[in-house]
Amino acid sequence: MREAIRLKPTPEELGIDPGALTWVRSGKDEGSIEVAFPLSRRWARGDWVLMRVAGDPAARVLVFDRNEWECFIDGARNGEFDEAADAGRLLP
Repeated sequence: MREAIRLKPTPEELGIDPGALTWVRSGKDEGSIEVAFPLSRRWARGDWVLMRVAGDPAARVLVFDRNEWECFIDGARNGEFDEAADAGRLLP
């Protein structure tokens, strides 16, 4: 029998109202990345991290657990995404 795939919880399943959070934005314009660190009596700050794109008409929110977020931050600090960032630039 195949094992069921466990999906990550949505903000709603965690009891989080994205509209009530304080979001930190990477820039001023639409398309900027916004990150929030919700607090709860059930978990510590940073146990769940939410990310969204400012101005997204669908208001989609990504949910990361602490390990996923730490791996992402570690990769960014170590330049693991530099090549992907450079791919969008035009060559001379």
